[in-house]
Order: sequence, then C-alpha cells, then structure tokens
Amino acid sequence: MAEKTVAMPEVQEERTVQPEGTRTRERYVAPPVDIYEVAEGLVVTADIPGVTQDQLEVRVDNHVLTIHGHVLESPVADPAYREYELVSYFRQFELSDKVDSDQITADLKHGVLTLTLPKAAEAKPRKIAVSVG
Repeated sequence: MAEKTVAMPEVQEERTVQPEGTRTRERYVAPPVDIYEVAEGLVVTADIPGVTQDQLEVRVDNHVLTIHGHVLESPVADPAYREYELVSYFRQFELSDKVDSDQITADLKHGVLTLTLPKAAEAKPRKIAVSVG
C-alpha cells in the first residue's frame, strides 16, 4: 500500500513588457512527512510549524492528496536584519485505490498535521468462515 509523492509542477513564467512589482512571489517548501502503515490503513504526519487551522487546506481530488498550509507573518516592525523567512507549505501524494478517501481524517496539534487514511473495505483482510459439510 505504498504511496508516492507527486512531483511539484514547474511554474512557467510568462514574459510581459513590464513586470508587475506590486505582489511578491509566494514560495513553498515541501513539509517533511512520516508515513506509517498500520492495520487500519496509513498514518501521515507532516511538520508544518506556524500554520493554524484556518490557514490549512487538506483535500483529495482525483486520488491526489494535497496539503497546503499558508503561513502569515505578522512582523512587529520592519526587520533591520533577517536570517530566515517564513514560507508556505505544499505537498501532494498520489493515493491508491486501497485508500478510502471519503474517510480521511486530519488533526493539527502544535505544528504537526496527522492524517489518518483508512483502507477501503475491499482492501481490508477478512476472515472467511469455513463450513463443515
């Protein structure tokens, strides 16, 4: 029941006569994840510090699980010197048919997103009763 990461699409820039300087380009990093296979399915944990529940989007579309966390920076003042920059998180995984995408649950606690991906009913092992004839 191995899942695989979907490669991030390369952004193609359109060439214009004058570049627009009013918006900054948003950057993304792929959050580090751990994937565990348990009897009931898969458990995915992703580190997304700085993301709150209202800044997080987790969705499944065409067997692709998408994690998108937007970090809002609220500086106290303009920094005189900066060594790091807060960036948003983006990661996608292609799911197999063995995952019941309607039953996926998500929990966000202390910057760690935990997703539970249960196995589909037809993928779960079942015991077959043997009758004596």
